[in-house]
Amino acid sequence: MGIWASVGDAASTLLRRLGGCALPTMEERGAEVLAGHEDGSEETRTSAHGRHVPSSEVLEAIENVVLDVLESLAKKQAPVLTLANRSVWRNIEFKDSVGLQMIPHSTTKQIRSDCPATAPKFAMMLKILSMIYRMVQSNSYATKRDIYYSDTLLFGSQSVVDNLINEISCMLQIPRRFLHVLSTSKGFVAGNLSYTEEDGTKVNCTCGATAVTVPSNVHGIKNLYSHAKFILIVEKDATFQRLLDDEFCIKLAPCIMITGRGVPDLNTRLLVRKLWDTFQIPVFTLVDADPHGVEIMCIYKYGSVSMSFEAHQLTVPCIKWLGLLPSDIKRLNIREDVLIPFTKQDQNKLASLQKRPYIACQPVWKKELEIMAASQMKAEIQVLASLSSDYLSRVYLPNKLQFCGWI
Repeated sequence: MGIWASVGDAASTLLRRLGGCALPTMEERGAEVLAGHEDGSEETRTSAHGRHVPSSEVLEAIENVVLDVLESLAKKQAPVLTLANRSVWRNIEFKDSVGLQMIPHSTTKQIRSDCPATAPKFAMMLKILSMIYRMVQSNSYATKRDIYYSDTLLFGSQSVVDNLINEISCMLQIPRRFLHVLSTSKGFVAGNLSYTEEDGTKVNCTCGATAVTVPSNVHGIKNLYSHAKFILIVEKDATFQRLLDDEFCIKLAPCIMITGRGVPDLNTRLLVRKLWDTFQIPVFTLVDADPHGVEIMCIYKYGSVSMSFEAHQLTVPCIKWLGLLPSDIKRLNIREDVLIPFTKQDQNKLASLQKRPYIACQPVWKKELEIMAASQMKAEIQVLASLSSDYLSRVYLPNKLQFCGWI
């Protein structure tokens, strides 16, 4: 009875937030689309596939979920949410022009309301859906952190909320930004770039000693302006800051630098894609010559399994590997004492990478991974400092860019 009570309460709460004791009919919803919402405007945004996703479509998608729940309850059946399996490779296909994307008819899993193991997740998803519905209706936003703190006892941890929001986005087949859920950005951007944020704030990323935090609402930025000749994605914050201190993006050529400070968050990936869509200039990556660095580069270029349902708006398949290449280590006579031996984890990660579908279509990348595997050594970008303190910005990157030393 406790589980059924929680499901019933969750459904009732969501129903009240949907506006009353009855959901609007399709005819009523159609009239609402034509008339707009109470504020007199119909919010429309561009989705990952280039089509428009009006607020009414988001609301209708949530209403359809709740209708299914209520119909099940009316029949005295346990409501069930059906979700795509986002974490298995068999649901993923690789296309060179897109990257890793979810197949149309992927295997699914069920979140049952009558199962003690899944009933809490069922209730949490309904709660988040109710919050999303209210925000879309009022054209307001909340961060994932806000959602977690709305009921910390229910959710338990921030990671639970993060995963549930991605599950909901995939279930509704609506990119997360249209659900009015924002995340705090950890990435930085600098260089020859200016833009206007959604609230009208003008941002100038002109290269200096400090960088600008990647905006939390990348989709909302507009009036992007730049004379940049290329975009440089830097894996690590320390290397990014060193290039800023050396005024790299001023002295060599106008450019835009961006870092996700390790594994990139969603906002950093969205910004890289938006910059490429807007300016259509070359995009290069600067990562450590180790399996972890290569995987980070592949996330920018080809995407990730867990976010494959949003591949069209997150990947930049034209990205080039500028450095640090495993072949650079021998070519530059890097001392062996500044290299780091592989761990078992490194060996497993490299073996996994070599089996990825996108490596098969990149024979030059494959050769670089074979060099790494043969040496059983990894090199951080900082090893270039063993040649000279400013070798990276003064010699390595200028030569790479001038003589097309990317792959």
